[in-house]
Amino acid sequence: MKAGSSRRNFLAAGLALPAAGLATASRGTGAAAPAAPRLASAAAGDLKYRTLGKTGLKVTEVGFGCMITSDPSVIEKAADLGINFFDTARGYQGGNNERMLGAVVKGKRKQVYICTKTGARSADQAVENLATSLKELGTDYVDVWCLHARSRADQLTDELLEAQQTAKKAGKIRFAGLSTHSGQADVIQGAIKTGKIDVVVVSYNFTMGDSLNEAIAAADAAGIGVVAMKVMAGGFRRAREGQPLYDTLKREGAMAAALKWVLQNPKVHTTIPSITDMDQLDEDLRTMGAPLTDSDRKLLARQLDYIKPLYCRMCGSCEGVCPQGVPVADVLRCLTYAEGYGQFALGREHFLELPEEVAQIRCASCSGCAVQCPNGVRVAERLIRAQELFA
Repeated sequence: MKAGSSRRNFLAAGLALPAAGLATASRGTGAAAPAAPRLASAAAGDLKYRTLGKTGLKVTEVGFGCMITSDPSVIEKAADLGINFFDTARGYQGGNNERMLGAVVKGKRKQVYICTKTGARSADQAVENLATSLKELGTDYVDVWCLHARSRADQLTDELLEAQQTAKKAGKIRFAGLSTHSGQADVIQGAIKTGKIDVVVVSYNFTMGDSLNEAIAAADAAGIGVVAMKVMAGGFRRAREGQPLYDTLKREGAMAAALKWVLQNPKVHTTIPSITDMDQLDEDLRTMGAPLTDSDRKLLARQLDYIKPLYCRMCGSCEGVCPQGVPVADVLRCLTYAEGYGQFALGREHFLELPEEVAQIRCASCSGCAVQCPNGVRVAERLIRAQELFA
């Protein structure tokens, strides 16, 4: 997609053709796949589908991450065009994200699959969250209900797993899932061992190389659906506008290349890039089914050089290293929300959720940083930036 294309250009390109003949899915496993509509733009091609593990759900290769979407018309357009997997969470936008998604898909419920999440650490709170999610979404069931942001396998407690199974038996959820940002390989292996997880939502992008491929392949082999998030490696679609290198990378299609990189792995069943406007929706639709080229790989190498000092890959190597107890990856994720996604309020919200004693630490007072990132992130500089920005 050419830089500077507008919402008007998007509509003029002929992508406004509504989805046709979407099949009605049952609430059990083995649901029928929605019929793939042809987009009016030949450049966009057909929607591509993959099966979400043993759930049997036929999901578009590119789904929709709703976390930072504030314009409901973008979600509505995506659903009309045939994107059928929408991801939200109880805590997104203070609960308003679920409400917005529910309002948009009202009347389209059998055409779309909804994934939502709970950050609860107790079964009682999780069940309460689910009841609220169903109310806000305006539905009596969700397709995937995830335990959110698990960083260790032992956080998949028996009581939480049982809460998911109880909800499934009651028809309030179709499939049980989890999401993980850090410690992902261990969490995925833990999920496999439980035999009770149907879907995993994992951070996966070109900065990680093949580090997660084995765990993803194991999940796929176990029949677990794999959903890739953070596919744009921290966003940076909007951040640092006006810088010549950023503008060049954006114009040459770095974000499309990043999405292609994830989609080249057939064991990833769908992706949930954050989509905030019609331009991004246009770009993602045109990327679906497009091959990753040598030019794309070269562009991603340049993008990696650009974001290397900025982007935390959540590899876990810094966990427990800071002598003052700063959870480095968590703080850097807050900064990525603000600077990568352009969502200051979201970054500050997550920063203020840190334990008070952690939020009070000021890295600028240290004589030197004990954390040395193996991937080149300027840790001390980034932590100081986060503390100045949010505290």
